[in-house]
Amino acid sequence: MDPNNPVIKLCTEGMKAEMEGRADDARLLFAQAWEQSKSDYDACIAAHYVARHQKSPEEILHWNKEALDRADAVHDARVDGFYPSLYLNMGKAYEDLGNWEQAKRHYELAAAKMSNVPEGRYGDIVRDGIKRGLQRVS
Repeated sequence: MDPNNPVIKLCTEGMKAEMEGRADDARLLFAQAWEQSKSDYDACIAAHYVARHQKSPEEILHWNKEALDRADAVHDARVDGFYPSLYLNMGKAYEDLGNWEQAKRHYELAAAKMSNVPEGRYGDIVRDGIKRGLQRVS
């Protein structure tokens, strides 16, 4: 990811705000990232973070679907490593809505895309999330 991209900068600032316990600031930064998105790539990233600060399971699902739809519209390798996390979040959103079939489907899609994620902490976190999600809905 390009650290000079304004959307990425806003999302990075938003993640920092989250880690510092400033949820309202994070929500505003992610909303600004969404508003400044000029491409499907930018919108995919921004929507992924906007989803984290929604109040209802339906809104969370909406924004996770938006992120996934925007990733699908990119049509290049820049988003390949995003898919496991995007599918994981879709699975969790469906799980929270009680739709076990769709939750399981999306957790399985996430698992199938893990080859696109390099080894390391991020991959470990996503793998663990997929594993736990599948255990909950199986």
